[in-house]
Amino acid sequence: MSKELKKVVLAYSGGLDTSIILEWLQETYKCDVVTFTADLGQREELDIAFNKAKAAGIKEIFVRDLREEFASDFVFPMFRANTLYEGEYLLGTSIARPLIAKHLVEIAEECNADAISHGATGKGNDQIRFELGAYALSPDIKIIAPWREWDLLSREKLMKYAQSRNIKVDFMDQGKKSPYSMDANLLHVSYEGDNLEDPWSEPVDQMWRWTCSPEKAPDSSIEIILSYEKGDIVAINGEFMSPASVMETLNKIAGSHGIGRSDIVENRYIGMKSRGCYETPAGTVMLKAHRAIESITLDKETAHMKDELMPKYAEMVYNGFWWSPEREALQSLIDTTQANVSGEVRVKLYKGNVIITGRKSEKSSLFDTKIATFDDDAGAYDQKDASGFIKLNSLRLRLWSRNQRKKH
Repeated sequence: MSKELKKVVLAYSGGLDTSIILEWLQETYKCDVVTFTADLGQREELDIAFNKAKAAGIKEIFVRDLREEFASDFVFPMFRANTLYEGEYLLGTSIARPLIAKHLVEIAEECNADAISHGATGKGNDQIRFELGAYALSPDIKIIAPWREWDLLSREKLMKYAQSRNIKVDFMDQGKKSPYSMDANLLHVSYEGDNLEDPWSEPVDQMWRWTCSPEKAPDSSIEIILSYEKGDIVAINGEFMSPASVMETLNKIAGSHGIGRSDIVENRYIGMKSRGCYETPAGTVMLKAHRAIESITLDKETAHMKDELMPKYAEMVYNGFWWSPEREALQSLIDTTQANVSGEVRVKLYKGNVIITGRKSEKSSLFDTKIATFDDDAGAYDQKDASGFIKLNSLRLRLWSRNQRKKH
């Protein structure tokens, strides 16, 4: 890429990587840097990032509260699909990247910047997610990925670079070993690196931030009632809340009961395996509760079709194709299935467990007690009807069996 750039918009957290990138961009490209810090519910003081950028001489600083947009336009649509990647990962990092890419592009246009930049490494998925999103929204955008250009390829080298240029970062003054590589938002906290690079090494309890260990969780359970409208939670225990407030509330309640920890080795899009630990308290409850309300409001074939499509949807999100036409088409289908997914789910939380204890829908329930009962149904269902159904479905099996018997 040509180094004749005048202005670059950087996705900036104020942490180790982006603090160094801020300095590196100015040194390498001799350009002005615009910082963009997003509040996605990571529970950090955004003033810290603002003040760090200001102290570094940055003149254009953008700090945006994106919690509601993140929850309503990204997390909630994803949970309508009951999305899990490789059966375990709730995609907390993946789903945030297209939103950040969207605002990077918007700010670049607003500031008349030449390029955007991010702190994702050349080994990870985030570089792909950021850049696919940016190109989908602005086809001619220029992107600078420092990890693919510089030689600061370890945490230790980054720390030395920071010390040599008097860049203030966490852990530097104390001389401690490099921290975990972390990401946080309303949906999760993720941890990579350090002892986690050995997939046999158990995470230390001090690492976790949002959840207590199930062993130390309260000895008494708690029950909550979640109200749904068209597939989304709109109230907790009868109190109506915004999407972001729903997630913040569930994170606190579920986290205090030891819910949401996971330790996964996943297959990255670029080909390698990676071990990560995640805390997703709200998401863990949301996934199970959503399946519960769907269990009484969705037609069987519709529900099964969703289950078949979900892995493909999860791959799109994980691999960075949120802004693709195929994801948008699939989202339209999923959203259509949610028209009647309304009602209430009662959930018990106890020592790391999410237990569904009830579900109901006054308007949309397909559960017919007259037919499902084991008692006398007063003729609501004629059990003799099952004979023809079984005969039809057994025909191919009987034909196959007869053919096999002839061979012997």
